[in-house]
Amino acid sequence: MRRHGKKFVAARKQVPERPCTLEEAIPMVRSIRFAKFDETLELALLLGVDPKHADQMVRGTVVLPHGSGTSKRVLVIATGEKLKEAESAGADHVGGADMVQKIQGGWLEFDAVVATPDTMKDVGKLGKILGPKGLMPNPKTGTVTFDVAKAVQEIKAGKVEFRVDKTSIIHVAFGKSSFEERQLVENARALVAAILRAKPSTAKGRYLKSAYVSSTMSPGVRLDTSSLEALA
Repeated sequence: MRRHGKKFVAARKQVPERPCTLEEAIPMVRSIRFAKFDETLELALLLGVDPKHADQMVRGTVVLPHGSGTSKRVLVIATGEKLKEAESAGADHVGGADMVQKIQGGWLEFDAVVATPDTMKDVGKLGKILGPKGLMPNPKTGTVTFDVAKAVQEIKAGKVEFRVDKTSIIHVAFGKSSFEERQLVENARALVAAILRAKPSTAKGRYLKSAYVSSTMSPGVRLDTSSLEALA
């Protein structure tokens, strides 16, 4: 049985049993935190979908209004002039087939990958390496595109990806505890709204079943789902 430390237990006692709005929960999470580092704030949403069915997979991206608080190293796999465009947009690494070979050799010094459609015949070979890490380029998330400059700029500006896991839960970070409360609330609202808009047409019954907000070390604060649904 898992046991929590005294600081965690003390923090949990300050969390009300009733569900809270984002405007109530985020200041609460920041006030009960006890870690000495700049913790990441995260949303966890249980959805009424069955991810075993492809037509009920919930996946998408959103650019957070105030960024995520983390700097992502972006790799662009392209050819010709698109390599220069990527460099000008701020990509950390650029290349073509040579990058594919480098990754196959074990190199993974990046946090996001953008690829142009004409390189996917080579990038596709990296599915078993990048797929499990959530780094495989995908047209649905805007990371397979000829507009590499826009893709790089959005990722650098705080674009985050969300994807429902096999337990029908989405876990996604939306900022740091050092952010202003207003910034965290606006980031969370943008994220929730994007997830609500991504509801599959085949999903039946209640879509948003429960939601919690927490920081890296803190207990979760339950959110009022009716107030979140209004964001759609």
